[in-house]
Amino acid sequence: MIDQSVEQVLSASGDFPRIGGVRGKNFRGILPTGETALFLLAAGNLEKRVQLQKLFGVEHLFGRKAVLWLEDLPQGEPAMSGRIILSKEFVDLCLTGQRPKPRFGINFPAQQLETLQDWEDLVLNEMTMQQVRDLETWLQYGDVLLQDWGLAKKIKPGFRVLFHGPPGTGKTLTASLLGKFTGRPVYRIDLSLVVSKYIGETEKNLAHLFNTAENKDWILFFDEADALFGKRTSVRDAHDKYANQEVSFLLQRTENYAGLVILATNFKSNIDDSFARRFQSHIYFPLPRYEERLRLWHSIIPEKVKPGTQVDLHHIASQYELTGAHITNIVQYACLQAISRGESTITETDLLEGIRNEYAKEGKVLK
Repeated sequence: MIDQSVEQVLSASGDFPRIGGVRGKNFRGILPTGETALFLLAAGNLEKRVQLQKLFGVEHLFGRKAVLWLEDLPQGEPAMSGRIILSKEFVDLCLTGQRPKPRFGINFPAQQLETLQDWEDLVLNEMTMQQVRDLETWLQYGDVLLQDWGLAKKIKPGFRVLFHGPPGTGKTLTASLLGKFTGRPVYRIDLSLVVSKYIGETEKNLAHLFNTAENKDWILFFDEADALFGKRTSVRDAHDKYANQEVSFLLQRTENYAGLVILATNFKSNIDDSFARRFQSHIYFPLPRYEERLRLWHSIIPEKVKPGTQVDLHHIASQYELTGAHITNIVQYACLQAISRGESTITETDLLEGIRNEYAKEGKVLK
């Protein structure tokens, strides 16, 4: 349409500076710039031009919600000569009524976590479960607290929580369930695609991640967060200097993110103290006790599968200190052995062999 308008004015091919616009790399027509919008909507009306420029400002609703903006330009170029960028997500929302899911890759290094399990499948001690329920309460009523009750002037937006404890104790499942039962997508960050050995690249990757997540009400889950949120060190060389800058940058972005940020680590002591102080909640996921291990055994063994007459789950739960992840692997092994025999009964031997396999992974020997 812009090309046709230019052709009506120009008798020969060439540029039309007054209307602005640039040529795309693949698109062979004119891509509109801020100058294009001013020319078409205000022409020579200076007062109207000044008002229209506010549409592209960072304080305008379009800018705050990342709907419409002008591309960044080299220093010295007129600001309004930048291309008009309309959020692809906003376009898709207008056309289809749905927000498209971001595609996992280098530009969005996070994958959505989903689960078929329910709260009943999560076995935690009473204190940990109560803290998780408190977190669910914030997800449900945080907007009421900030907006309706007026605390937005007093506290920062969003919520930051640290999950810490041994592997296999339910940290990832808890994050998945929080999203499932509050209607929020949960994205687990792939740190291998975020952390870069090149100076400035890690911050760039993180900025793109948080910019994409902004205004979406997503839950961001940083598993094995030590790689990003580790303790800052004394500056001995340039590498230490930039590593500390990465931590400072990440601290700033997490504090400004309006949604829920979950850090998960096996060792709380590995997390930088600045993060620990600024997180509203620290939730410890300990190794399950006997009662919890027994509940895990009963909940993980499928209903169609029957333990053999010699299987004493009370004894197994008491004798072997295992996590939920361990027990899941053991039950999977035992069920496969039963299926290979053409049976629906798992034996004590199946379970003990599965336990032996799990112990062997950690360098332990089953006695």
